[in-house]
Amino acid sequence: MFMTYIIVAVVTAAWVGFSGFSLLRRADFVTQPLVQYGVPRTWWTPLGLAKTAGAAGLLVGLALPAIGIAAGIALVLYFLGAVVTVLRARSYATVAFPVLYLAPVVATLSLGYAA
Repeated sequence: MFMTYIIVAVVTAAWVGFSGFSLLRRADFVTQPLVQYGVPRTWWTPLGLAKTAGAAGLLVGLALPAIGIAAGIALVLYFLGAVVTVLRARSYATVAFPVLYLAPVVATLSLGYAA
């Protein structure tokens, strides 16, 4: 069970970290939806930093579980906020995208508790 947790945590951290890095780089595939959802450009850097910090926290959590738990909870809140943002923009066809990030974070938290 512990090995499963490690694998899921590392894959999740890579997935979320890539998303954060892409936002910090201002990759079009990340920024175009943010424009459509009405997310102010002044929020983009803090949001990208939050995602990358959360990803790093998941990795640190492999050695210091309290950090991993805090990072996981913060990322769950982040992606729940993303879901709300997409729904408020009435972009129902794209609501699956933040859920695709939320689900592995929840899985990582769940496996961490079980390990």
